[in-house]
Amino acid sequence: MSCPVLHVKSLADPELESFLQRLSARGEPAGDSGAEVEAQVRAILADVRERGDQALLERTRQFDAPDMEAPFSVSQEELARAAASISVEERSIITEAAAHIRAFHEAQKDQSWFITREDGSILGQKVEPVDRAGLYVPGGKGGDTPLISSMLMGAIPAQVAGVREIAVVTPPRSDGTLNPYMLAAAYLLDINEVYRVGGPWAVAALAWGTREIRPVDVIAGPGNIFVTTAKKLVQGKVGIDMIAGPSEILVLADDGANSEWVAADLLSQAEHDKLASAVFVTDSAVLAGRVAAALERRVAGLPREDIARAALEHWSAIVHVPNLSLGVELANRIAPEHMEVCTAQPWNLLPTIRHAGAVFLGHYAPEPVGDYYAGPNHVLPTLGTARHSSALSVQTFCKRTSIVATSPAFTRGFAASIARLARMEGLEAHARSVELRA
Repeated sequence: MSCPVLHVKSLADPELESFLQRLSARGEPAGDSGAEVEAQVRAILADVRERGDQALLERTRQFDAPDMEAPFSVSQEELARAAASISVEERSIITEAAAHIRAFHEAQKDQSWFITREDGSILGQKVEPVDRAGLYVPGGKGGDTPLISSMLMGAIPAQVAGVREIAVVTPPRSDGTLNPYMLAAAYLLDINEVYRVGGPWAVAALAWGTREIRPVDVIAGPGNIFVTTAKKLVQGKVGIDMIAGPSEILVLADDGANSEWVAADLLSQAEHDKLASAVFVTDSAVLAGRVAAALERRVAGLPREDIARAALEHWSAIVHVPNLSLGVELANRIAPEHMEVCTAQPWNLLPTIRHAGAVFLGHYAPEPVGDYYAGPNHVLPTLGTARHSSALSVQTFCKRTSIVATSPAFTRGFAASIARLARMEGLEAHARSVELRA
Protein backbone atom coordinates (compact mmCIF):
# COMPACT_ATOMS: atom_id res chain seq x y z
CA MET A 1 0.00 0.00 0.00
CA SER A 2 1.51 3.32 -1.08
CA CYS A 3 -0.70 5.45 1.18
CA PRO A 4 -1.76 4.44 4.71
CA VAL A 5 -5.50 4.20 5.43
CA LEU A 6 -6.74 5.45 8.81
CA HIS A 7 -10.23 4.63 10.09
CA VAL A 8 -10.97 7.20 12.80
CA LYS A 9 -13.99 8.02 14.92
CA SER A 10 -12.76 11.34 16.31
CA LEU A 11 -9.90 13.80 16.07
CA ALA A 12 -8.59 12.33 19.32
CA ASP A 13 -7.83 8.99 17.67
CA PRO A 14 -4.22 8.13 18.67
CA GLU A 15 -3.27 6.94 15.17
CA LEU A 16 -4.59 10.15 13.61
CA GLU A 17 -2.93 12.28 16.29
CA SER A 18 0.42 10.65 15.57
CA PHE A 19 0.03 11.34 11.84
CA LEU A 20 -0.96 14.98 12.41
CA GLN A 21 2.01 15.60 14.68
CA ARG A 22 4.40 14.22 12.06
CA LEU A 23 2.65 16.27 9.39
CA SER A 24 3.03 19.52 11.32
CA ALA A 25 6.79 18.95 11.63
CA ARG A 26 7.14 18.19 7.91
CA GLY A 27 9.78 20.30 6.23
CA GLU A 28 11.60 21.17 9.45
CA PRO A 29 15.24 20.07 9.21
CA ALA A 30 15.92 17.29 11.69
CA GLY A 31 18.39 17.57 14.54
CA ASP A 32 21.19 20.05 14.03
CA SER A 33 20.63 20.36 10.28
CA GLY A 34 18.28 23.32 10.72
CA ALA A 35 20.94 25.29 12.55
CA GLU A 36 23.48 24.19 9.96
CA VAL A 37 21.32 25.43 7.07
CA GLU A 38 20.80 28.77 8.79
CA ALA A 39 24.52 29.13 9.48
CA GLN A 40 25.36 28.44 5.84
CA VAL A 41 22.78 30.94 4.62
CA ARG A 42 23.95 33.62 7.07
CA ALA A 43 27.48 33.21 5.73
CA ILE A 44 26.23 33.55 2.15
CA LEU A 45 24.22 36.68 2.96
CA ALA A 46 27.22 38.27 4.67
CA ASP A 47 29.49 37.41 1.75
CA VAL A 48 27.16 38.98 -0.81
CA ARG A 49 26.80 42.11 1.32
CA GLU A 50 30.58 42.42 1.46
CA ARG A 51 31.66 41.35 -2.03
CA GLY A 52 28.57 41.89 -4.14
CA ASP A 53 28.62 40.67 -7.73
CA GLN A 54 31.86 38.74 -7.29
CA ALA A 55 30.25 36.61 -4.58
CA LEU A 56 27.24 36.04 -6.84
CA LEU A 57 29.47 34.97 -9.72
CA GLU A 58 31.52 32.54 -7.64
CA ARG A 59 28.50 30.78 -6.17
CA THR A 60 26.68 30.66 -9.48
CA ARG A 61 29.72 28.95 -11.00
CA GLN A 62 29.92 26.57 -8.06
CA PHE A 63 26.28 25.49 -7.99
CA ASP A 64 24.63 26.26 -11.34
CA ALA A 65 26.76 27.23 -14.32
CA PRO A 66 30.52 26.46 -14.17
CA ASP A 67 31.41 28.83 -17.02
CA MET A 68 29.10 31.66 -16.03
CA GLU A 69 30.25 35.16 -16.97
CA ALA A 70 28.97 38.55 -15.91
CA PRO A 71 26.74 40.42 -16.44
CA PHE A 72 23.82 38.51 -14.97
CA SER A 73 21.17 40.58 -16.72
CA VAL A 74 19.27 39.33 -19.74
CA SER A 75 19.10 41.81 -22.62
CA GLN A 76 15.91 43.01 -24.27
CA GLU A 77 17.06 41.31 -27.46
CA GLU A 78 17.33 37.95 -25.67
CA LEU A 79 13.84 38.34 -24.25
CA ALA A 80 12.40 39.17 -27.66
CA ARG A 81 14.21 36.27 -29.33
CA ALA A 82 12.91 33.86 -26.73
CA ALA A 83 9.33 35.01 -27.27
CA ALA A 84 9.77 34.60 -31.03
CA SER A 85 11.25 31.12 -30.60
CA ILE A 86 8.15 29.55 -29.05
CA SER A 87 5.08 28.72 -31.07
CA VAL A 88 2.13 31.05 -31.62
CA GLU A 89 -0.06 28.60 -29.71
CA GLU A 90 2.31 28.58 -26.73
CA ARG A 91 2.42 32.38 -26.65
CA SER A 92 -1.36 32.44 -26.80
CA ILE A 93 -1.67 30.03 -23.86
CA ILE A 94 0.68 32.10 -21.71
CA THR A 95 -1.17 35.30 -22.65
CA GLU A 96 -4.56 33.75 -21.92
CA ALA A 97 -3.46 32.43 -18.54
CA ALA A 98 -2.03 35.86 -17.71
CA ALA A 99 -5.34 37.51 -18.61
CA HIS A 100 -7.25 35.25 -16.21
CA ILE A 101 -4.75 35.90 -13.43
CA ARG A 102 -4.79 39.65 -14.06
CA ALA A 103 -8.60 39.84 -13.99
CA PHE A 104 -8.73 38.09 -10.61
CA HIS A 105 -6.06 40.30 -9.07
CA GLU A 106 -7.64 43.49 -10.42
CA ALA A 107 -10.60 42.68 -8.18
CA GLN A 108 -8.26 42.59 -5.16
CA LYS A 109 -7.14 46.20 -5.41
CA ASP A 110 -7.72 48.29 -2.31
CA GLN A 111 -8.67 51.95 -2.54
CA SER A 112 -7.47 54.83 -0.42
CA TRP A 113 -10.26 56.17 1.78
CA PHE A 114 -11.08 59.20 3.93
CA ILE A 115 -13.69 60.10 6.52
CA THR A 116 -14.67 63.62 7.58
CA ARG A 117 -15.88 64.35 11.10
CA GLU A 118 -18.39 67.04 11.98
CA ASP A 119 -15.62 69.19 13.48
CA GLY A 120 -13.83 69.27 10.12
CA SER A 121 -11.16 66.67 10.91
CA ILE A 122 -10.18 64.43 7.98
CA LEU A 123 -8.81 60.97 8.67
CA GLY A 124 -8.00 58.23 6.24
CA GLN A 125 -5.68 55.68 4.72
CA LYS A 126 -3.59 56.07 1.59
CA VAL A 127 -2.77 52.84 -0.28
CA GLU A 128 0.47 52.90 -2.26
CA PRO A 129 2.53 50.24 -4.00
CA VAL A 130 6.14 49.72 -3.06
CA ASP A 131 8.60 51.26 -5.50
CA ARG A 132 10.50 48.10 -6.38
CA ALA A 133 9.76 44.37 -6.05
CA GLY A 134 11.98 41.31 -6.45
CA LEU A 135 10.58 38.03 -7.72
CA TYR A 136 12.33 34.74 -7.10
CA VAL A 137 11.40 32.15 -9.75
CA PRO A 138 12.80 28.62 -9.14
CA GLY A 139 14.80 27.10 -11.98
CA GLY A 140 12.96 23.79 -12.08
CA LYS A 141 15.23 20.75 -12.53
CA GLY A 142 18.13 22.72 -13.92
CA GLY A 143 15.90 24.74 -16.22
CA ASP A 144 14.34 21.71 -17.92
CA THR A 145 10.96 22.36 -16.30
CA PRO A 146 10.60 26.15 -16.41
CA LEU A 147 8.13 27.41 -13.82
CA ILE A 148 6.27 29.78 -16.12
CA SER A 149 3.30 29.87 -13.77
CA SER A 150 5.49 31.13 -10.91
CA MET A 151 6.57 34.02 -13.11
CA LEU A 152 2.93 34.89 -13.86
CA MET A 153 1.75 34.50 -10.28
CA GLY A 154 4.49 36.74 -8.90
CA ALA A 155 4.66 39.45 -11.52
CA ILE A 156 0.99 40.06 -12.26
CA PRO A 157 -0.17 41.04 -8.74
CA ALA A 158 2.86 43.33 -8.47
CA GLN A 159 1.92 44.97 -11.77
CA VAL A 160 -1.73 45.30 -10.75
CA ALA A 161 -0.59 46.90 -7.48
CA GLY A 162 1.26 49.52 -9.53
CA VAL A 163 4.84 48.55 -8.67
CA ARG A 164 7.05 50.59 -10.98
CA GLU A 165 10.09 48.30 -11.05
CA ILE A 166 10.07 44.49 -10.98
CA ALA A 167 13.33 42.52 -10.90
CA VAL A 168 13.24 38.77 -11.56
CA VAL A 169 15.99 36.43 -10.39
CA THR A 170 16.10 32.80 -11.48
CA PRO A 171 18.89 30.20 -11.55
CA PRO A 172 20.63 29.68 -14.91
CA ARG A 173 21.02 26.36 -16.67
CA SER A 174 24.42 24.70 -16.66
CA ASP A 175 25.45 26.65 -19.77
CA GLY A 176 24.57 29.98 -18.14
CA THR A 177 21.37 30.54 -20.14
CA LEU A 178 17.73 30.61 -19.09
CA ASN A 179 14.98 28.46 -20.53
CA PRO A 180 13.33 30.29 -23.47
CA TYR A 181 9.86 29.69 -22.04
CA MET A 182 10.85 31.55 -18.89
CA LEU A 183 12.20 34.46 -20.91
CA ALA A 184 9.18 34.44 -23.22
CA ALA A 185 6.85 34.72 -20.22
CA ALA A 186 8.83 37.71 -18.93
CA TYR A 187 8.69 39.35 -22.37
CA LEU A 188 4.94 38.80 -22.71
CA LEU A 189 4.46 40.36 -19.26
CA ASP A 190 6.59 43.34 -20.31
CA ILE A 191 9.18 42.62 -17.63
CA ASN A 192 12.54 43.98 -18.73
CA GLU A 193 14.73 43.22 -15.70
CA VAL A 194 15.67 39.54 -15.49
CA TYR A 195 18.86 38.18 -13.88
CA ARG A 196 20.50 34.78 -14.34
CA VAL A 197 21.15 34.15 -10.68
CA GLY A 198 19.37 32.04 -8.06
CA GLY A 199 19.83 30.52 -4.64
CA PRO A 200 20.13 32.38 -1.33
CA TRP A 201 22.80 34.63 -2.86
CA ALA A 202 20.15 35.99 -5.24
CA VAL A 203 17.93 36.78 -2.24
CA ALA A 204 20.86 38.62 -0.66
CA ALA A 205 21.36 40.65 -3.83
CA LEU A 206 17.70 41.66 -3.86
CA ALA A 207 17.78 42.60 -0.18
CA TRP A 208 21.01 44.61 -0.03
CA GLY A 209 21.84 45.22 -3.65
CA THR A 210 25.04 44.83 -5.65
CA ARG A 211 26.62 46.93 -8.36
CA GLU A 212 24.45 45.21 -10.99
CA ILE A 213 21.29 44.37 -9.03
CA ARG A 214 19.67 47.22 -7.15
CA PRO A 215 17.89 46.44 -3.84
CA VAL A 216 14.13 45.97 -3.68
CA ASP A 217 11.42 46.68 -1.13
CA VAL A 218 9.59 43.32 -1.24
CA ILE A 219 10.76 39.81 -2.21
CA ALA A 220 8.19 37.24 -3.31
CA GLY A 221 8.30 33.76 -4.78
CA PRO A 222 8.91 30.15 -3.69
CA GLY A 223 12.24 28.34 -3.35
CA ASN A 224 14.06 25.48 -1.64
CA ILE A 225 15.00 25.38 2.05
CA PHE A 226 18.06 27.57 1.47
CA VAL A 227 16.10 30.22 -0.44
CA THR A 228 13.30 30.10 2.13
CA THR A 229 15.80 30.50 4.98
CA ALA A 230 17.38 33.46 3.20
CA LYS A 231 13.99 35.14 2.87
CA LYS A 232 13.35 34.52 6.54
CA LEU A 233 16.67 36.11 7.51
CA VAL A 234 16.28 39.23 5.33
CA GLN A 235 12.72 39.85 6.49
CA GLY A 236 12.68 43.24 8.16
CA LYS A 237 15.29 44.64 5.81
CA VAL A 238 12.71 43.97 3.10
CA GLY A 239 9.17 42.69 3.10
CA ILE A 240 8.50 39.11 2.01
CA ASP A 241 5.40 37.29 0.87
CA MET A 242 5.58 34.28 3.22
CA ILE A 243 7.74 31.43 4.51
CA ALA A 244 6.57 28.59 2.30
CA GLY A 245 7.05 24.87 2.86
CA PRO A 246 6.44 21.69 0.85
CA SER A 247 3.30 21.37 -1.29
CA GLU A 248 0.13 19.87 0.14
CA ILE A 249 -3.44 18.98 -0.75
CA LEU A 250 -6.45 17.72 1.19
CA VAL A 251 -9.40 16.27 -0.73
CA LEU A 252 -12.73 15.92 1.08
CA ALA A 253 -15.21 13.67 -0.73
CA ASP A 254 -18.46 11.75 -0.30
CA ASP A 255 -19.50 8.50 -1.95
CA GLY A 256 -20.45 10.29 -5.17
CA ALA A 257 -16.86 11.25 -6.00
CA ASN A 258 -14.93 9.65 -8.84
CA SER A 259 -12.11 7.62 -7.27
CA GLU A 260 -9.88 7.94 -10.34
CA TRP A 261 -10.24 11.71 -10.36
CA VAL A 262 -9.52 11.95 -6.63
CA ALA A 263 -6.38 9.81 -6.99
CA ALA A 264 -5.18 11.91 -9.92
CA ASP A 265 -5.67 15.09 -7.89
CA LEU A 266 -3.76 13.70 -4.91
CA LEU A 267 -0.87 12.73 -7.19
CA SER A 268 -0.79 16.21 -8.71
CA GLN A 269 0.73 17.39 -5.43
CA ALA A 270 2.56 14.23 -4.39
CA GLU A 271 4.77 14.50 -7.47
CA HIS A 272 6.14 17.88 -6.37
CA ASP A 273 8.70 16.56 -3.91
CA LYS A 274 9.28 13.83 -1.35
CA LEU A 275 8.02 16.06 1.47
CA ALA A 276 4.72 16.83 -0.27
CA SER A 277 1.53 15.79 1.50
CA ALA A 278 -1.67 14.41 -0.03
CA VAL A 279 -4.49 13.69 2.41
CA PHE A 280 -7.83 12.18 1.38
CA VAL A 281 -10.75 12.45 3.79
CA THR A 282 -14.07 10.69 3.17
CA ASP A 283 -17.11 9.35 4.98
CA SER A 284 -17.26 6.40 2.58
CA ALA A 285 -15.23 3.29 3.40
CA VAL A 286 -15.92 1.97 -0.11
CA LEU A 287 -14.54 5.12 -1.72
CA ALA A 288 -11.50 5.04 0.58
CA GLY A 289 -10.64 1.59 -0.72
CA ARG A 290 -11.19 2.56 -4.32
CA VAL A 291 -8.97 5.64 -4.03
CA ALA A 292 -6.22 3.57 -2.39
CA ALA A 293 -6.31 1.14 -5.31
CA ALA A 294 -6.44 3.97 -7.87
CA LEU A 295 -3.41 5.63 -6.28
CA GLU A 296 -1.41 2.42 -6.57
CA ARG A 297 -2.30 2.07 -10.24
CA ARG A 298 -1.81 5.69 -11.19
CA VAL A 299 1.48 6.30 -9.40
CA ALA A 300 3.07 3.45 -11.36
CA GLY A 301 4.87 4.75 -14.40
CA LEU A 302 4.72 8.45 -13.52
CA PRO A 303 7.88 10.29 -14.61
CA ARG A 304 8.30 11.32 -10.96
CA GLU A 305 7.08 8.01 -9.50
CA ASP A 306 9.83 7.73 -6.89
CA ILE A 307 9.07 11.21 -5.57
CA ALA A 308 5.30 10.64 -5.51
CA ARG A 309 5.65 7.26 -3.76
CA ALA A 310 7.84 8.76 -1.05
CA ALA A 311 5.32 11.55 -0.47
CA LEU A 312 2.43 9.08 -0.31
CA GLU A 313 4.18 6.68 2.04
CA HIS A 314 5.59 9.17 4.52
CA TRP A 315 3.44 12.30 4.54
CA SER A 316 0.06 11.29 3.18
CA ALA A 317 -2.99 9.34 4.34
CA ILE A 318 -6.49 8.22 3.46
CA VAL A 319 -8.71 9.06 6.42
CA HIS A 320 -12.14 7.44 6.80
CA VAL A 321 -14.36 9.52 9.10
CA PRO A 322 -17.93 8.87 10.28
CA ASN A 323 -19.31 12.05 8.70
CA LEU A 324 -18.30 15.04 6.58
CA SER A 325 -18.61 17.44 9.52
CA LEU A 326 -15.74 15.67 11.23
CA GLY A 327 -13.91 15.73 7.90
CA VAL A 328 -14.18 19.52 7.82
CA GLU A 329 -12.95 19.73 11.43
CA LEU A 330 -9.93 17.69 10.42
CA ALA A 331 -9.31 19.93 7.41
CA ASN A 332 -9.49 23.03 9.60
CA ARG A 333 -6.95 21.53 11.95
CA ILE A 334 -4.53 20.69 9.13
CA ALA A 335 -5.16 24.05 7.38
CA PRO A 336 -3.99 22.72 4.01
CA GLU A 337 -2.43 24.72 1.20
CA HIS A 338 -5.03 23.35 -1.24
CA MET A 339 -8.40 21.87 -0.29
CA GLU A 340 -10.72 20.20 -2.77
CA VAL A 341 -14.37 19.60 -1.82
CA CYS A 342 -15.72 16.82 -4.04
CA THR A 343 -19.18 16.36 -2.56
CA ALA A 344 -22.78 16.55 -3.78
CA GLN A 345 -23.26 20.00 -2.20
CA PRO A 346 -19.79 21.57 -1.84
CA TRP A 347 -21.09 25.12 -1.38
CA ASN A 348 -23.00 24.00 1.71
CA LEU A 349 -19.70 23.09 3.38
CA LEU A 350 -17.84 26.27 2.43
CA PRO A 351 -19.09 28.36 5.42
CA THR A 352 -17.59 25.78 7.81
CA ILE A 353 -14.17 25.72 6.11
CA ARG A 354 -12.11 28.28 8.02
CA HIS A 355 -8.48 27.42 7.31
CA ALA A 356 -7.15 26.68 3.82
CA GLY A 357 -4.89 28.49 1.40
CA ALA A 358 -7.32 27.92 -1.47
CA VAL A 359 -10.58 25.97 -1.67
CA PHE A 360 -11.63 24.17 -4.87
CA LEU A 361 -15.36 23.41 -5.00
CA GLY A 362 -16.93 20.65 -7.06
CA HIS A 363 -15.81 17.77 -9.22
CA TYR A 364 -14.59 19.99 -12.06
CA ALA A 365 -12.27 22.23 -10.03
CA PRO A 366 -9.08 20.18 -9.66
CA GLU A 367 -6.08 21.87 -8.06
CA PRO A 368 -4.06 22.22 -11.31
CA VAL A 369 -6.80 24.46 -12.74
CA GLY A 370 -5.95 26.91 -9.97
CA ASP A 371 -2.22 26.37 -10.36
CA TYR A 372 -2.23 27.60 -13.93
CA TYR A 373 -5.35 29.14 -15.35
CA ALA A 374 -8.32 30.05 -13.17
CA GLY A 375 -6.87 33.30 -11.83
CA PRO A 376 -6.34 33.09 -8.04
CA ASN A 377 -2.72 33.03 -6.96
CA HIS A 378 -1.00 29.68 -6.48
CA VAL A 379 1.60 30.97 -4.01
CA LEU A 380 -0.19 29.83 -0.87
CA PRO A 381 0.49 29.32 2.85
CA THR A 382 1.64 25.82 3.85
CA LEU A 383 2.44 23.81 6.99
CA GLY A 384 -0.69 24.99 8.78
CA THR A 385 0.05 28.70 8.30
CA ALA A 386 -3.25 29.10 6.45
CA ARG A 387 -4.62 29.52 9.98
CA HIS A 388 -3.18 33.05 9.96
CA SER A 389 -1.75 33.73 6.48
CA SER A 390 -3.12 34.38 3.01
CA ALA A 391 -2.16 33.82 -0.60
CA LEU A 392 0.28 36.10 -2.39
CA SER A 393 -1.83 39.00 -3.60
CA VAL A 394 -1.89 42.61 -4.72
CA GLN A 395 -1.70 43.51 -1.03
CA THR A 396 1.70 41.81 -0.80
CA PHE A 397 3.13 44.66 -2.86
CA CYS A 398 1.24 47.52 -1.19
CA LYS A 399 1.61 49.53 1.98
CA ARG A 400 -0.89 51.68 3.83
CA THR A 401 -0.22 55.13 5.18
CA SER A 402 -2.52 56.67 7.79
CA ILE A 403 -3.65 60.25 7.11
CA VAL A 404 -4.38 62.57 10.05
CA ALA A 405 -5.67 66.11 9.46
CA THR A 406 -7.42 67.00 12.70
CA SER A 407 -9.23 70.33 12.95
CA PRO A 408 -8.46 73.08 15.49
CA ALA A 409 -11.73 72.20 17.23
CA PHE A 410 -10.73 68.53 17.66
CA THR A 411 -7.22 69.23 18.95
CA ARG A 412 -8.31 72.01 21.29
CA GLY A 413 -11.32 70.06 22.51
CA PHE A 414 -9.34 66.94 23.40
CA ALA A 415 -6.02 68.57 24.36
CA ALA A 416 -6.49 68.04 28.09
CA SER A 417 -7.35 64.36 27.65
CA ILE A 418 -4.47 63.77 25.28
CA ALA A 419 -2.04 65.51 27.64
CA ARG A 420 -3.34 63.49 30.57
CA LEU A 421 -2.77 60.22 28.68
CA ALA A 422 0.75 61.35 27.74
CA ARG A 423 1.61 62.12 31.36
CA MET A 424 0.19 58.75 32.45
CA GLU A 425 2.89 57.28 30.20
CA GLY A 426 5.54 59.64 31.55
CA LEU A 427 5.94 61.53 28.25
CA GLU A 428 5.89 65.21 29.21
CA ALA A 429 7.01 66.54 25.83
CA HIS A 430 4.04 64.81 24.20
CA ALA A 431 1.69 66.54 26.62
CA ARG A 432 3.20 70.00 26.09
CA SER A 433 3.09 69.63 22.29
CA VAL A 434 -0.70 69.34 22.43
CA GLU A 435 -1.24 71.89 25.20
CA LEU A 436 0.54 74.57 23.17
CA ARG A 437 -2.36 74.36 20.70
CA ALA A 438 -5.16 74.38 23.26
